[in-house]
Amino acid sequence: MHVTDLATAAGAPTEENTIVDGTDATTDAVAGDGGDRPVEWAPTEDTPKKRHIGRWVGIGLGVLVLGLGAASTILIAPGTAIAGVQVGGMTVGAAAEAVSNHVNGMQVTLTGEGGGNHVSGSDLGAHIDATKLAEQAFAKHPMWNITSWMSAPISAPITLDDRAAEHALRAQVPAVYQDATDATVTFSGGQYTATPAKNGSGIDLKALTAAIGAAADKGQNALSFEARASQVAPAISDKTAADTVAKLNKVLSTIGFYVGTERTVPVDAATAASWITITPDGGKLTIKADQAAIQKSVDALAPQVNRAAVNATSIVNSGGEVLEDVTPGVTGRQLGDVSGAAAAFASQLAGGNGTFTLPVKDTPFTTTSLLRKIDVNLSTETLTVTENGNVVDSWLVSSGRGDFATHTGSFTVNWKLDSQNMGNTDLTKAPYYYQPDVKWVMYFNGDEALHGVYWHDNWGTPMSHGCVGMPEYRAQWLFDWSPQGTEVNVHY
Repeated sequence: MHVTDLATAAGAPTEENTIVDGTDATTDAVAGDGGDRPVEWAPTEDTPKKRHIGRWVGIGLGVLVLGLGAASTILIAPGTAIAGVQVGGMTVGAAAEAVSNHVNGMQVTLTGEGGGNHVSGSDLGAHIDATKLAEQAFAKHPMWNITSWMSAPISAPITLDDRAAEHALRAQVPAVYQDATDATVTFSGGQYTATPAKNGSGIDLKALTAAIGAAADKGQNALSFEARASQVAPAISDKTAADTVAKLNKVLSTIGFYVGTERTVPVDAATAASWITITPDGGKLTIKADQAAIQKSVDALAPQVNRAAVNATSIVNSGGEVLEDVTPGVTGRQLGDVSGAAAAFASQLAGGNGTFTLPVKDTPFTTTSLLRKIDVNLSTETLTVTENGNVVDSWLVSSGRGDFATHTGSFTVNWKLDSQNMGNTDLTKAPYYYQPDVKWVMYFNGDEALHGVYWHDNWGTPMSHGCVGMPEYRAQWLFDWSPQGTEVNVHY
């Protein structure tokens, strides 16, 4: 091979390849100085690689834009403020935390009696519903909605924990505080009475709350507040105590265990008061009753409630019409299940109701009817009384004589008098007799009557002007035994 051939082919592929460092490389022949040096072969340089910097920059910006677009769906719009705190660009959680920190970190300088002392929102138990407000802010002003940017500030109500606030403020300005005295209710002398309340003093928490809210809305984290005494009303007012006294005394006037409308087992005022306790509860007076104490009275109810029936006895006529109740019937009763009575009564008393109705079972009574009759036999001048056909008693009488003979027939006692003057004081006029103070008179037929006689004892012989006379003691017994309407049979 000639040198000139190699030179012509320099930089072009040749028929032979040389392996350099393990790679297949194409070499060029290099001519020596003057042509005497041996020919040397060198590998060709690699083709430079293209750089793609612009492409990578473009991809980065695209990812950033996509990231911002996604973020806008969870962030609150710029220019949004809650209680003076700028929450634009925040998530709901971050916004809620920022608002809470703002309120809790509020510094209040107490002037006047406070002497420049400080309390924080956290000391006062300041609270704001930050999570709810942040959620509402995002719902109305999301970052993705450009039209909702730079919205009006959201004012939010701030509250203080009254107990925590009073504790913190009392420690800083004790001279301002004087405890109020609640009205009370006590039992004495058989009734409930009220003791009046007294006002106290302290810092006006409503005014302080309003001042903190106003400062927060302005974005301020500190404010001054004059610590001066304001009137503090007692938790239990005079009206609350008076209403409770009225309710309890009404309970005492009716309290007891009832069967129907009858207060069968009354409960005395002192016992009732021993059952009841009155407890202050959130500005009210709560009435409670001791179930165990009531149970002792429930356990003693049976002998006071149970009673046997009393059977009735009535005097009737032949038609069955009742002329008189000799013994009125009384329904018996048996106490029912009272296993839950104590708990139920305790609940009633707490509501101001002192009338507890007992469960009872009635036991009916029976009635015995007595058919009483008076029989006057003019042939034997005897009077006989019967009851349900049985002879009760019989005795001699004096009936009307001659032209004044007692009329026969079936009659009824229609008029009764304990005592009466009979006849006419003017003996020249009918009936031509006068008899004062005639006792136990029972008229049965016009002016004919059964009555006592004190002016003779000629029994068994007609002696009167038509009446049926008898000894006074007999007349009194008959008068008591025979009600008005009793049947009288006069015959020979």
